[in-house]
Amino acid sequence: MTQNLWEFIDKFGTFFCKNAKDLKSAYLPLVNEAGIMSSITPELKGDIKLSQDKFLMAPLSSSDIKNTKVSRNFWVRLNDKNLTWSATGVSSLSSRNQDKISLTAGLLWHKLTNINKSIGLKSEITNFVPASNNTVEIMSIKLTNISKKAVKITSTSAIPIYARSAENLRDHRHVTSLLNRIILNKFGVIVKPTMVFNEKGHFINNTCYFVLGAENNSLPPVMLWPIQEEFTGANGDLENPDSLNSKTNSNLTRNLDGKDAIGALRFKTKTLAPQKSVDYLLIIGIAENYNSINTTFKKFNTPKKISTALEANKRFWLAKSQTISFSSGNDNFDNWLRWVNIQPVLRKIFGCSFLPHFDYGKGNRGWRDIWQDYLALILNNNDPKELRKFIIDSFSGIRIDGTNATIVTKKPGEFIADRNSLPRVWMDHGLWPYFTLELYLNYTNDLKILFAETCYFKDRLLKRAKEFDKNQDSSKLLNNFRTPHRSTILEHVILQHLVQFFNVGKHNNIRLENADWNDGLDMAPEGGESAAFSSFYGYNLERIASLLDHLRNKENIYSITLTKELGMLLDTLKKPINYENAALKRCLLEKYLEDTKTKVSGQKIRIPIEKIIFDLAKKSSWIKKHINGKEWINLDRNKGFFNGYYDNKSKRVEGMFNSKVRILLESQVFPILAGGAGKDKICKILAATRKYLLDKKLQGLRLNTDFEKPQLDLGRAFSFSYGDKENGAIFSHMSVMFAYALFKNGFNKDAWEVLSSLYSLSINSKKSKIYPCLPEYFNLEGNALYSYLTGSASWFIFTLLTQFFGIRGEFGDLRINPKFTKDIFKTNKIGINFKFCGKDIRLIYKNHKKLAYPKYKIVSIKTNAQNAKFVCQEASSILIKRPILEDIKSKNILIEVKLG
Repeated sequence: MTQNLWEFIDKFGTFFCKNAKDLKSAYLPLVNEAGIMSSITPELKGDIKLSQDKFLMAPLSSSDIKNTKVSRNFWVRLNDKNLTWSATGVSSLSSRNQDKISLTAGLLWHKLTNINKSIGLKSEITNFVPASNNTVEIMSIKLTNISKKAVKITSTSAIPIYARSAENLRDHRHVTSLLNRIILNKFGVIVKPTMVFNEKGHFINNTCYFVLGAENNSLPPVMLWPIQEEFTGANGDLENPDSLNSKTNSNLTRNLDGKDAIGALRFKTKTLAPQKSVDYLLIIGIAENYNSINTTFKKFNTPKKISTALEANKRFWLAKSQTISFSSGNDNFDNWLRWVNIQPVLRKIFGCSFLPHFDYGKGNRGWRDIWQDYLALILNNNDPKELRKFIIDSFSGIRIDGTNATIVTKKPGEFIADRNSLPRVWMDHGLWPYFTLELYLNYTNDLKILFAETCYFKDRLLKRAKEFDKNQDSSKLLNNFRTPHRSTILEHVILQHLVQFFNVGKHNNIRLENADWNDGLDMAPEGGESAAFSSFYGYNLERIASLLDHLRNKENIYSITLTKELGMLLDTLKKPINYENAALKRCLLEKYLEDTKTKVSGQKIRIPIEKIIFDLAKKSSWIKKHINGKEWINLDRNKGFFNGYYDNKSKRVEGMFNSKVRILLESQVFPILAGGAGKDKICKILAATRKYLLDKKLQGLRLNTDFEKPQLDLGRAFSFSYGDKENGAIFSHMSVMFAYALFKNGFNKDAWEVLSSLYSLSINSKKSKIYPCLPEYFNLEGNALYSYLTGSASWFIFTLLTQFFGIRGEFGDLRINPKFTKDIFKTNKIGINFKFCGKDIRLIYKNHKKLAYPKYKIVSIKTNAQNAKFVCQEASSILIKRPILEDIKSKNILIEVKLG
């Protein structure tokens, strides 16, 4: 990796950057489950916050992190040389010119080393958020005299304290500073604004923001500058503050109220002998209780305590990263996967907000996000009881019209209709709950969850946001008895798919409404259609029918109960309609939406399960046939692809336009995933995507070809610069889903190429300019944007585990069915650690001949578990029944599979 800006230095995800100045725009999240959220760059810039309304350091967007002068700075005055030096390297002074700054970072901690031989000092600054229940970031500074002479130094921290809401960056920035009340502490500065101030109202504030520090074993600073303006001075700024050259003390007797604050702490002047070091520590935090601040400080007020907390933090995140871990023979790949594996955990804490590229967010996660994230959390074998509760709570966010609340708060079962109070409907939202639920069922065999009951969400939006309820008085759908209407999880699943089957446009594909997975396709609410996600709905209908068949044949369940009004959408029960007639479909749906728009009767009907299976299977089959027949575009003998969309004027989006091909990647993914494309068509799709979507320089698949001008009848995406975000970027999420679809259809080599390309792009830090992770997308230059908080991470682990390594659940049993390519075997064996059925399983594949699937067979199976009998049903597939795993006494199981 000599071509890269950083390299892994162990097997635990730790990486080293020799010249940290080359990665100025990269950032690392620092976070814990107590809620403190930080971002930090190699210049120690970034912000610290608890929520949208509680920022300790000022919020930073991606364009700010290189240009702002606000940082976690630490200054050293060399009194004998009459010279000032920034230990962080953030300075406009000439002393920085000789700085040699390197970076070592890991899961999730950040260490900056600055060596300046000309002044004879070395600084080592470590930042992390403790894994304990404390809302603080810790900054540990070690200064070492690397010269041959003693040096006389005076050290000063400089951390600006913003102490207010992100909204106040431009909304009453000055006025809200007048609310500040600065409290001086023996160890630093505390800011407690008198109230929270915004246009929605004014509230008494209890939140405190603090920067406390000490030297060595809790020696307090000798001087404080609590006011930013006084610290920087009339002629200085945060990169060259006047006060560093001043010999006079800060005027602490002046009025400190109503000023912008800073945690500027000066420590006692001391003489540092050659090769000797001195430690300083800073505790930067947010507290809801003023009296708790000193208690918190005492937990971390010595180097030994900080060292203990750092080691605990490393153990915590290492454990998170290795619930699923890989031994592929490529240490870089395995290390990178550690980072990818913690990304769903990061998004669970951050939501889709609070990191520099996610400046549009205000906290919490979107509907689609939670279901994507829980793919990885299920695979990581999180607490089954917690998972079960989450699933049931989340299903209560579904409306009776098949839509759902779009924002899920951190409080279980609490929803927000939309972050910006706009009546919007994403047509793909009905897909994800079942896709995730099916994975949960296969890993746990908890079929009883299907019959657990929950409510339906109710707000002012009616009939898929086409009407409004002026008399809305409940967050739950009521029945004629004026009580919240409850029904099974299974009914919620069926409802979401039945409604969408009838919700079609002019061309008989499901209406696009306000967008699908591609949020940029948001300008076709009347005439738009998504054939791409119609395929996915068809796939899910088939899977739900298969689930019901399992309930009938294996669980002896012969009928299920549904809300009475839902029966009309099961049209085959009484009066089947012609599915080719889009108008008839819409008419039936309109009747259902009208009957249920404000309440339901509360009555239930019992239906034979075989009739529901027949109905769902018929609808699934019709969608598959329709897409394959009406939306396929043949370019020539070797190339073809699916049209996935119609715009707001009901015009086809993809195909040949003025001698130029228009094609979108997602339009190909879901017909392949649904299993209806067939191998001949998949081959043609691969040829087309390689010709029209493959970036020859970066070797990644773009989301779409260049439409060359804004598409005001389709979506905002096409007004973005081509190669960015939803307009032609190499979008990780859709690329991984493409690989998943190819794996499921036996195109393993092609699928592995797609996954490998994302890894190669991510790890090439000279181009990507990020730390290890799988970002949202790569632009035309190969720069990575939107790091960490993306659903692509869950899908990458999900695809790698269930398809490539072939480890899947089947109603609680364990299926092992690997689909390896030849090049994965750098040595003759690879391994994976994963959890299943409460067991820690180490699975090793041995492939001495380095054969590729499907050329190899399973030759032998060995295990350390006594009397365990595994069933090899096929030449390349093993089934381990759940009772066998449960009977094994040891929690740790080793399985060796020989391929040949």
